[in-house]
Amino acid sequence: MAAHLVAAGTLVDDDPQTALLHARAARDRASRVAVVREAVGVAAYHAEDYAEAARELRAYRRMSGDEAYRAVLADCERALGRPEVALRLVGEALAGSPDEEETAELRLVEAGARRDLGEDAAARLVLEAALGGRPSPDALAEGDAVQLRFAAAYADLLHAQGEEQLAQRWHDAVAALDPEAFANSVEFTELEEVEVQDEAEGEDVAEGEDVAEGAAAAVSEVEADPTDADEPSSTGRSFQDEVEAEVAELLGEADDDAAAPADRHPGTDD
Repeated sequence: MAAHLVAAGTLVDDDPQTALLHARAARDRASRVAVVREAVGVAAYHAEDYAEAARELRAYRRMSGDEAYRAVLADCERALGRPEVALRLVGEALAGSPDEEETAELRLVEAGARRDLGEDAAARLVLEAALGGRPSPDALAEGDAVQLRFAAAYADLLHAQGEEQLAQRWHDAVAALDPEAFANSVEFTELEEVEVQDEAEGEDVAEGEDVAEGAAAAVSEVEADPTDADEPSSTGRSFQDEVEAEVAELLGEADDDAAAPADRHPGTDD
């Protein structure tokens, strides 16, 4: 059991699915040990198995009396499509005067649940209050992980509300201090994908314009001196005739009449 718990704790950040398997193996051997149920709950949360995470963390709370996972439980309810339940759990937890770190986690869950319910204005009030009331991206400081998480959530919300310039200012300020802050951001991930696609399309258009300009320049040169176009080449054909012959050959449409009479078969119409 102990070996499985150690493995689960070691792998939970980098390989949560394997960590969950180890935690379950420990539970199979000692399901009445509180720390085992805690390990399963934490591993399941990281592996995004929110139903199992909520079930195991509630079992841990009953067995140990520890209320440390109230924000995680509320977030599980959000993930399971029950934002109203999440808000109720947040309200109950905040009434118990949690410490600063847990309060921040609860407020983040609250803002997310409000957005789930379409209450973006309420979510904005929650985030702005957490950021100091009248937030400015210039006030962000490196190393303040909690504030950076609020700021990232605020940037996402602004983007969702269509305030693109302000959202981009917050995004740039947060990304400069924590490049990984938007790794799980649906809003800004989609925005960056659109920007990359637009850039690629722009390059294709520019390349096409360059080709068109080159072709136009070539035509202009010929038109500027029509005698060059009509002057016979070393093959005895004019430039225009050679161009047409090359195009016909490339298209596989060379005229059979161009074949020498000696190549034709007598007695046929070909």
